[in-house]
This record gives sequence, structure tokens and C-alpha cells, in this order.
Amino acid sequence: MKIELENVKPAEIEKRSFEIITEELGDTHLIPGTEPIVKRCIHTSADFDYAKNLMFSEGVVEKALDAIRNGAVIVTDTQMGKAGINKRKLAEYGGEVLCFMSDEDVAEIAKKNGTTRAVASMEKAAALDKKIIFAIGNAPTALVRLYELIQDGKLTPELVIGVPVGFVNVVQSKELILSLKDTPYIVARGRKGGSNIAACICNALLYML
Repeated sequence: MKIELENVKPAEIEKRSFEIITEELGDTHLIPGTEPIVKRCIHTSADFDYAKNLMFSEGVVEKALDAIRNGAVIVTDTQMGKAGINKRKLAEYGGEVLCFMSDEDVAEIAKKNGTTRAVASMEKAAALDKKIIFAIGNAPTALVRLYELIQDGKLTPELVIGVPVGFVNVVQSKELILSLKDTPYIVARGRKGGSNIAACICNALLYML
């Protein structure tokens, strides 16, 4: 069997990938200003459903870019998500990526309170005196706790990226975030998502600066 391969130089593979994505999207309507985010999610996953299931609150992209310019930190719910974010680019604006999931105090608080580490991590993050972007790609309990903290007036995030993947409480937790009126969000409605998607949304924002 003979397979025809495209003759693409290594440095041009990403560029060609985005050209293919644009071609295959055709006349699919994307919210103006969100195209780089949607396309990068498709590039990361090869899943064109992100053209339809990514939900953006009004003006969220510019609000997120302003937050990054002003030194916002990014808090993730997994070390994988943290690893995937371009920390050097974020540092140019005074930001850093934080993940508290492996912290001993988080493990102790979670055990004491009978909650998940993700819940305890969100509570630890809420105590930071910083502008925070939350990038949640794994734990629906993290999104639920963020919703509660926001509703209780204990947290005002710059952005909530809600893209946990899975089957248990995933859809419900995302709908909670979508119900927030004054919180900027980017949410992947439905079951799809993941730490890689959370990271690629952060990177898409960074590359837009």
C-alpha cells in the first residue's frame, strides 16, 4: 500500500495544521475574537466539536488579555495542565502558573473536611491576594467550589476556564459556571475537555498578546 504524505518542513507543520483547520471549518460561524482559541483547541484535540461547544461570556477575551497584561496568575487543577502552559510567555507579564494539588496542606485539609484535593486547592487559591485565572480541565468539584466561593462573595476571578472532561458531575459543574452573571468564563459545554484543553486555551490567550 502506497501512502502519499504532504511534504511539509518541521517548522511549518503547525502553520499547515491551522490552514487545514481553517479550510475544514469553512463557513462555520465563530464569535469574532475567539477564533484563535477555538482553532487551537481543535489543533490540540483534532476535534471540531469545539467550534460549537466552547461558550464565551461577553467580552471575555479582552478581559482575559487585560488580566494577563496586569500580572494575573493562572491556577490549574492538575500538574499536567500546569506543565502545558507557556510559563515563559506568562512571566513576560509578571504572571506565573500555580497548582496546589500536590501540597501537603491541601491533602490534609481535604482529608479533614472529607472533600477532594481539588476543592481544597480552590480554597487555598481563593486566599491569594492576586488576580487569578482558573484553568480547570479535570475536576468538576473544583468548578463547583469556585461557583460557591463566587456566589458567597469570597472570590472574584479574572477568568474561569471550565473544561473538565468526563461523565460524573462534569456537565452539571459547567452549567453552574455558565449561570454566573458577572464572572468571565470560557466553558466547553458537555462532556469534552481535559487538562490539555485548559492549557491550550491559556496558551491561545498568551499568543494573542
